[in-house]
Amino acid sequence: MSEHVLKSHNKTLLLYHLVFPVKYSRKVFSKEVEVSLKNICIGISDRYELNFVEIGVDDDHVHFLIQSVPMLSITKIVTTIKSILAREILLRHNEIKKILWGGNLWTSGYYANTVGQYANEDVISNYVKNQRKEYRRIYRGQLKLDL
Repeated sequence: MSEHVLKSHNKTLLLYHLVFPVKYSRKVFSKEVEVSLKNICIGISDRYELNFVEIGVDDDHVHFLIQSVPMLSITKIVTTIKSILAREILLRHNEIKKILWGGNLWTSGYYANTVGQYANEDVISNYVKNQRKEYRRIYRGQLKLDL
């Protein structure tokens, strides 16, 4: 279970589900590559304020459950992880370069989703909505007044 991150002026629990597909949907994650991926992720955790809560590997994509701090945008998190993993895996496993002729491990895209530990979207929405009698809700870019 993830722990809150305490800083001098905030307390956060930010969890992200990320999926990185391999370029050309190639099946590159052998057991040896999985071990390298895990060890590289441990190194990333030591250097950056990222905690890899879970890592799930399929033949042609990887799922991550990552905890981070609010100073890191999701784009920065994804860019950091993808670039370090690609560089290190391709250095350690030359056989992958033969499968991926362009020299890129990942596709340019990714999947990202936030994960809530305590509540889902409906629970949070109702909690926020019931804070005041005069509640202003932005919904799909339109401002509505619910009384």
